[in-house]
Amino acid sequence: MSVSTNTAPQATGARQVSWYEASARTRVSQLLDESSFKEFLGPQEREMSPNLKSFDLPEQFDDGMIVGRGLIKRMPVFVAAQEGRFMGGAFGEVHGAKLTGLLRASRDIGSIPVLILFDTGGVRLQEANAGELAIAEIMRAVIEARIAGVSVIGLIGGRAGCYGGGGLIAGCCSALAVSEQGRISVSGPEVIETNRGVEEFDSKDRALVWRTMGGKHRRLIGGTDAFVDDTIEDFRETALSLLADTRPFTLQTLHEEQARLEWRIQQFGTSADAIDIWRSMGVDDAAAIPEMTYAQFTAAAQKIRRPNHAAR
Repeated sequence: MSVSTNTAPQATGARQVSWYEASARTRVSQLLDESSFKEFLGPQEREMSPNLKSFDLPEQFDDGMIVGRGLIKRMPVFVAAQEGRFMGGAFGEVHGAKLTGLLRASRDIGSIPVLILFDTGGVRLQEANAGELAIAEIMRAVIEARIAGVSVIGLIGGRAGCYGGGGLIAGCCSALAVSEQGRISVSGPEVIETNRGVEEFDSKDRALVWRTMGGKHRRLIGGTDAFVDDTIEDFRETALSLLADTRPFTLQTLHEEQARLEWRIQQFGTSADAIDIWRSMGVDDAAAIPEMTYAQFTAAAQKIRRPNHAAR
């Protein structure tokens, strides 16, 4: 895929803001070409959750999910962005339906890729049944879009991370990019501690959380395709790179992914800590990984043996 670079970009400095600190709308506006974003079902439509009011909970006019269409270096893309500052970016009925609809539109068109800006703690407890159904519908919609030839790229680096059903959806994407601040896991730290005890996982141990679920770890074990710096500009350039390199989705793709997962269990199944995993991968000073800068880690990661997640 060739990508035109003849468009006039926004000021570079504007895109150097932290992805982690930015709102969902800032991420979208800075990720895409200037003034190219056209929102579907925006705040003016007042498509809010029908359930939160009964729990006396605050509502938001876009229900924490922004969907629309825009350009990235003049290439058309569909975009969905979760607002982690509203209910932790959790999935509910409307929130999930907006993403499902966007993915189905991409499937029907068959030629416009999708960027999903994950920032979610999972499913809203107040809309648990609707939220769980939404996760299933979204996962199916992602696979249907990919079968139709659409690339679905996940970008992860927000405050809420990518937990619960969001982690399942991310696993269905064509490719993933994560920053050090991003975390990916089906079960969150508090959930693990509640069900298995603090001896199993101390949710207050931030170092443990990040080295178990954080971006560096996910990249080292092949759980993501790219590790990016915490700037919107780096996410933008990485998204373009992943869009250009994504392979078609075939039965062979599934076999390769299954082989990657089996390799991971065989290699790391008896490891007690992420540091043990890194050592088994040949990292000379595994304990130093959490303290490495972006540049240091990127250089070190290139020397490490790991399965190719991009085979998906």
